[in-house]
Amino acid sequence: MGSQGHGQVQRWQDRWWAVALLVLVVWVGIRLAFDGWSGWPGILVGGFVYAGFMTWYVMRRRRRDARAVGTDAARVPELERQIAKNGELPQDPAEQVAMVRLIRRREEKLRRHSWWAFPLLGLVLFGTPMLWFAAGKVAAGLWGVGFGAAFLGWMVWFNRRFVRRMAGMRQRIEGVGGGLAGGPEAGSAAGPVMGPPAGPGTAPGH
Repeated sequence: MGSQGHGQVQRWQDRWWAVALLVLVVWVGIRLAFDGWSGWPGILVGGFVYAGFMTWYVMRRRRRDARAVGTDAARVPELERQIAKNGELPQDPAEQVAMVRLIRRREEKLRRHSWWAFPLLGLVLFGTPMLWFAAGKVAAGLWGVGFGAAFLGWMVWFNRRFVRRMAGMRQRIEGVGGGLAGGPEAGSAAGPVMGPPAGPGTAPGH
């Protein structure tokens, strides 16, 4: 099941080089804002290394998601956008099955990882400014604390909104499909998509 088979062309921002460029620009921009231009060669080299790693990770995750839900890797970002926007339901029954399976995959990962991911993120975001304070870089430390608080707050808000929209989209598809998105044939091909409602780990605000 490829992106061309669905009559859609992959967006440029979903291609590997766009992901790499975005990561590179963000990395270099943040490092220059905190460290200044004096060390720009090292910052640029580090940016290329980090962009390469993140691009590999994102593309690898897409391929794994595609195999798990029964779609093409190029379709995974578009399905995620439709879920995040709580947009129109896919017309293709097979795409409905793939979307529900992707939602359940995301919900399961959130249940498994949210208990340690957010504390670790907070430690990184606020631990680094503490080191700057200890080194006498008060201005950089203040910037780091402000950025960390804003970014962590945004992440919590975005995560809660995405969880609500995932649950809403899944319920809409399962309601339309009468228990199996796309009917019995699609269900037998991709596996059942029904099950108990999302537990406390996926409820809004958890």
